[in-house]
Amino acid sequence: MNADFPVILDACVLANQRITDLLLRLAETPRLFLPRWSKQILDETNRTLIQKLSWPADLVNYRCEQMKVHFPEACVEGYEPIEQCVTNDEKDRHVLAAAIRARCEIIVTFNLKDFPLKSLSAWGIEAQHPSKFLASLYSLNGGLVVQRLNQIAVNLKKTVPEILKLLAEHVPAFALQVGSDLGIEL
Repeated sequence: MNADFPVILDACVLANQRITDLLLRLAETPRLFLPRWSKQILDETNRTLIQKLSWPADLVNYRCEQMKVHFPEACVEGYEPIEQCVTNDEKDRHVLAAAIRARCEIIVTFNLKDFPLKSLSAWGIEAQHPSKFLASLYSLNGGLVVQRLNQIAVNLKKTVPEILKLLAEHVPAFALQVGSDLGIEL
């Protein structure tokens, strides 16, 4: 199954390498969604990786360039005038504006409080925690999600249960659902 609905990935999600790895694998052909972000979101992600998570700048730059190479259509532009029209948390207005410009119905973010329903409903947009979003992708095509989890496990020389335990730190509902379906106790 190929899904073609665009989704904004917030910087707080993109700064989490484990979740980003899975999300971007699920956005590869055959994809379950179309990832979207803005230059401002990528810049915020990069600052977080360098300043808060102490990643080396060259690794952050390489990661960002690879995201641009593999998802050239992901970068949303021309959203800046819309920022004046939105009412969510001021520091995240650029995220909602980019979602509106890209015609996204979902913003995937850990910062749900920055996107109150009253600020989103007029635009037909929902903010979802990554756990909920990944669970919905799993219900859409569980076989593909498990296949991508297996790819991650092979690449990291780990097992799927180990990957699910790592993911459970940040996306517990998703990890528990997949683990339960696969007979893995987390």
